[in-house]
Amino acid sequence: MFEIEVELFFSAAHYLREYRGKCETLHGHNWKVKVTLAQGKLDKAGMVIDFSKIKTTLREILGLLDHKNLNEISHFKKVNPTSENIAKFIFDNLKCSLKTSSDKNLRGADLKKVTVWETDTSS
Repeated sequence: MFEIEVELFFSAAHYLREYRGKCETLHGHNWKVKVTLAQGKLDKAGMVIDFSKIKTTLREILGLLDHKNLNEISHFKKVNPTSENIAKFIFDNLKCSLKTSSDKNLRGADLKKVTVWETDTSS
């Protein structure tokens, strides 16, 4: 099994519901997102997936979140915008994008993991 990882960033604000402490008030982060994908074999060029293709797809998804108040996004009106739930949102959207891609390498990729950092030390 071969794996690749890409990291991208977005900036957004949020506040946590059902939480008592500083994070219950509106505040922002520069979020880091790492995505891990795998394939059982390499393509003809010796790659799992072209980094630029997965970054383009991931940027489209992060564009839904970038410079927004996450609590105002439809999905997060019902789901608390924790790092865990943001990771799930990205995972689900990326999985769907990969499945429906016209690129057979993207369609064949196995999305293993999405990690979201809200600080340099917390993910």
